[in-house]
Amino acid sequence: MPIFESDDISINYQISGAGPRVLFFNGSGATLQSTELLIRSLSKECEVLAHDQRGLGLTSIPDGPYTMAQYAADAAALLDHVGWKSCAVVGISFGGMVAQEFAVTFPMRVESLALLCTSTGGAGGSSYPLHELGALSADERAEKMATLSDTRFTTEWLASHPADAQMMSMRADQTTKSADVIRGERLQLAARIDHDVADRLHVIPCPTFVAAGKFDGIAPPVNSQAIVERIPDATMSLYEGGHMFLAQDPTAIREIRAFLATGVHPGSK
Repeated sequence: MPIFESDDISINYQISGAGPRVLFFNGSGATLQSTELLIRSLSKECEVLAHDQRGLGLTSIPDGPYTMAQYAADAAALLDHVGWKSCAVVGISFGGMVAQEFAVTFPMRVESLALLCTSTGGAGGSSYPLHELGALSADERAEKMATLSDTRFTTEWLASHPADAQMMSMRADQTTKSADVIRGERLQLAARIDHDVADRLHVIPCPTFVAAGKFDGIAPPVNSQAIVERIPDATMSLYEGGHMFLAQDPTAIREIRAFLATGVHPGSK
């Protein structure tokens, strides 16, 4: 995969697929490698530009602190580098926060916008402060992450729903992380703390599709509704599942992919 040098950072990126152009923003701690299947799915109908965001994956880890504005500026510089004037934009979780920051800062570069399981911050509500999980023991953190991922996922629920228990087990990162990886992830989590675009979303003119899981404990559906109320041309769909609804409800990825390819809201004629 190519590396793009921009100011203080070396950005690892890839372009895959063919069709309408889409800029993809990843979630907290996520890399091109860890979300390969999702990117590949989006690439079935679109030409997808994705990158390891600052501090993560094969992208460099500049000194912090980081800001959401920096994450958006990194993406704008990457678009310039590959020669894309504008495109559709999709962001998941933390990536949805960056996508919002990108869209309010560079609204004319966004042809359509898909925001998945995310929050505006400020008056529109914030996603769960994941940086606080570091103070918990490993067992406490695992239990908390289960109900944050899906509010139904209590110990009792998982004991009687083996498929859900297996999904949570697969989601758990069992690898030993290097000091640099941990540093980059912590810098990213810290950038979420001051995320607030609630009073700027009205400047987004493009069609916007907001998607949420019914049982999301990290970015609850009410936060997605707050996004819809602030963007003039926005609609919302709820899916069966929690923060991982893309893996839980097969309807979701089909509708999101179709929206990115056409700019037409799901259900519109």
